[in-house]
Amino acid sequence: MAGTMDVIIREMTIEDYGQVYELWTEIKGFGIRTVDDSREGVERFLRRNPTNSVVAVQNGRIIGNILCGHDGRTGCFYHVCVANGYRKHGIGYRMVRAAMEALQKEGVSKISLIAFKQNQVGNAFWKGIGWVERGDINSYEFILNEENITRFVR
Repeated sequence: MAGTMDVIIREMTIEDYGQVYELWTEIKGFGIRTVDDSREGVERFLRRNPTNSVVAVQNGRIIGNILCGHDGRTGCFYHVCVANGYRKHGIGYRMVRAAMEALQKEGVSKISLIAFKQNQVGNAFWKGIGWVERGDINSYEFILNEENITRFVR
Protein backbone atom coordinates (compact mmCIF):
# COMPACT_ATOMS: atom_id res chain seq x y z
CA MET A 1 0.00 0.00 0.00
CA ALA A 2 1.34 3.38 -1.01
CA GLY A 3 0.80 6.36 1.28
CA THR A 4 -2.79 7.27 1.98
CA MET A 5 -2.07 10.89 1.12
CA ASP A 6 -2.27 9.98 -2.58
CA VAL A 7 -5.81 8.62 -2.19
CA ILE A 8 -8.31 10.73 -4.13
CA ILE A 9 -11.92 11.01 -2.98
CA ARG A 10 -14.20 11.79 -5.90
CA GLU A 11 -17.77 11.49 -7.11
CA MET A 12 -18.76 7.98 -8.18
CA THR A 13 -19.88 7.37 -11.77
CA ILE A 14 -21.38 4.27 -13.38
CA GLU A 15 -18.00 3.63 -15.02
CA ASP A 16 -16.74 2.79 -11.52
CA TYR A 17 -19.27 -0.01 -11.09
CA GLY A 18 -17.02 -2.96 -11.98
CA GLN A 19 -14.34 -2.03 -9.45
CA VAL A 20 -16.89 -1.03 -6.81
CA TYR A 21 -18.76 -4.32 -7.14
CA GLU A 22 -15.46 -6.22 -6.90
CA LEU A 23 -14.66 -4.30 -3.70
CA TRP A 24 -18.08 -5.16 -2.25
CA THR A 25 -17.54 -8.86 -2.90
CA GLU A 26 -14.13 -8.79 -1.16
CA ILE A 27 -15.58 -7.56 2.14
CA LYS A 28 -16.67 -10.23 4.60
CA GLY A 29 -20.30 -10.04 5.71
CA PHE A 30 -21.28 -7.46 3.09
CA GLY A 31 -24.97 -7.59 2.12
CA ILE A 32 -25.35 -7.47 -1.66
CA ARG A 33 -28.80 -7.61 -3.24
CA THR A 34 -29.14 -8.89 -6.79
CA VAL A 35 -31.57 -6.24 -8.05
CA ASP A 36 -30.44 -3.10 -6.24
CA ASP A 37 -26.73 -3.81 -6.48
CA SER A 38 -26.73 -4.92 -10.11
CA ARG A 39 -25.19 -2.55 -12.64
CA GLU A 40 -28.71 -1.48 -13.67
CA GLY A 41 -29.76 -0.91 -10.06
CA VAL A 42 -26.70 1.18 -9.24
CA GLU A 43 -27.07 3.13 -12.48
CA ARG A 44 -30.69 3.94 -11.54
CA PHE A 45 -29.52 5.03 -8.06
CA LEU A 46 -26.76 7.27 -9.49
CA ARG A 47 -29.18 8.88 -11.98
CA ARG A 48 -31.46 9.81 -9.07
CA ASN A 49 -28.51 10.91 -6.86
CA PRO A 50 -25.85 12.07 -9.34
CA THR A 51 -23.52 14.00 -7.02
CA ASN A 52 -23.69 12.28 -3.64
CA SER A 53 -21.92 8.90 -3.97
CA VAL A 54 -18.15 8.79 -3.67
CA VAL A 55 -15.20 6.51 -4.28
CA ALA A 56 -11.69 6.50 -2.85
CA VAL A 57 -9.11 5.88 -5.55
CA GLN A 58 -5.39 5.13 -5.29
CA ASN A 59 -3.28 4.60 -8.40
CA GLY A 60 -6.40 3.99 -10.49
CA ARG A 61 -7.79 1.34 -8.12
CA ILE A 62 -10.99 1.91 -6.16
CA ILE A 63 -10.32 1.13 -2.50
CA GLY A 64 -13.43 2.66 -0.91
CA ASN A 65 -17.03 3.53 -1.66
CA ILE A 66 -20.19 5.11 -0.29
CA LEU A 67 -23.48 4.97 -2.14
CA CYS A 68 -25.29 8.06 -0.94
CA GLY A 69 -28.69 9.41 -1.76
CA HIS A 70 -31.53 11.42 -0.28
CA ASP A 71 -35.25 12.01 -0.50
CA GLY A 72 -35.01 15.80 -0.12
CA ARG A 73 -35.07 15.57 3.68
CA THR A 74 -32.86 12.77 4.90
CA GLY A 75 -29.72 11.43 3.34
CA CYS A 76 -28.86 7.76 3.50
CA PHE A 77 -25.53 5.98 3.25
CA TYR A 78 -25.37 2.52 1.72
CA HIS A 79 -22.42 0.17 1.27
CA VAL A 80 -19.86 2.26 3.11
CA CYS A 81 -16.62 0.33 2.77
CA VAL A 82 -12.85 0.57 2.63
CA ALA A 83 -10.65 -2.28 1.39
CA ASN A 84 -9.11 -4.28 4.23
CA GLY A 85 -5.51 -3.14 3.77
CA TYR A 86 -6.49 0.54 3.73
CA ARG A 87 -8.53 0.84 6.91
CA LYS A 88 -7.63 3.06 9.88
CA HIS A 89 -5.91 5.67 7.68
CA GLY A 90 -8.70 8.25 7.52
CA ILE A 91 -10.03 7.17 4.11
CA GLY A 92 -13.49 6.27 5.43
CA TYR A 93 -13.66 9.53 7.32
CA ARG A 94 -12.69 11.50 4.19
CA MET A 95 -15.35 9.71 2.13
CA VAL A 96 -18.01 10.35 4.79
CA ARG A 97 -17.07 14.03 4.91
CA ALA A 98 -17.25 14.35 1.09
CA ALA A 99 -20.68 12.68 0.97
CA MET A 100 -21.91 14.82 3.87
CA GLU A 101 -20.77 17.99 2.12
CA ALA A 102 -22.54 16.90 -1.09
CA LEU A 103 -25.77 16.37 0.86
CA GLN A 104 -25.42 19.66 2.69
CA LYS A 105 -25.10 21.50 -0.66
CA GLU A 106 -28.50 20.04 -1.57
CA GLY A 107 -30.11 21.26 1.67
CA VAL A 108 -30.19 17.90 3.43
CA SER A 109 -29.73 18.24 7.19
CA LYS A 110 -29.84 14.66 8.48
CA ILE A 111 -28.26 11.36 7.41
CA SER A 112 -29.12 7.82 8.38
CA LEU A 113 -27.52 4.48 7.70
CA ILE A 114 -27.88 0.86 8.65
CA ALA A 115 -24.97 -1.06 10.16
CA PHE A 116 -25.47 -4.73 10.85
CA LYS A 117 -25.24 -5.47 14.58
CA GLN A 118 -22.47 -8.05 14.01
CA ASN A 119 -20.39 -5.53 12.02
CA GLN A 120 -18.05 -4.60 14.87
CA VAL A 121 -15.60 -2.71 12.66
CA GLY A 122 -18.34 -0.60 11.09
CA ASN A 123 -20.15 0.13 14.34
CA ALA A 124 -16.89 1.16 16.02
CA PHE A 125 -16.14 3.46 13.08
CA TRP A 126 -19.51 5.25 13.24
CA LYS A 127 -19.40 5.69 17.00
CA GLY A 128 -15.78 6.83 16.79
CA ILE A 129 -16.60 9.68 14.42
CA GLY A 130 -19.54 10.93 16.48
CA TRP A 131 -22.59 9.29 14.93
CA VAL A 132 -25.38 8.41 17.35
CA GLU A 133 -26.84 4.91 17.52
CA ARG A 134 -30.61 5.09 17.79
CA GLY A 135 -32.34 2.76 20.18
CA ASP A 136 -35.75 4.37 19.96
CA ILE A 137 -36.83 3.06 16.56
CA ASN A 138 -37.40 -0.24 14.83
CA SER A 139 -36.29 -0.74 11.26
CA TYR A 140 -38.68 -2.48 8.86
CA GLU A 141 -38.43 -3.38 5.22
CA PHE A 142 -40.58 -5.03 2.58
CA ILE A 143 -38.96 -6.55 -0.49
CA LEU A 144 -40.88 -5.54 -3.62
CA ASN A 145 -41.04 -8.55 -5.89
CA GLU A 146 -43.90 -10.27 -7.68
CA GLU A 147 -44.28 -13.02 -5.08
CA ASN A 148 -44.45 -10.62 -2.13
CA ILE A 149 -46.76 -8.15 -3.86
CA THR A 150 -49.18 -10.95 -4.76
CA ARG A 151 -49.07 -12.31 -1.23
CA PHE A 152 -49.62 -8.83 0.26
CA VAL A 153 -52.78 -8.11 -1.72
CA ARG A 154 -55.87 -9.55 -0.02
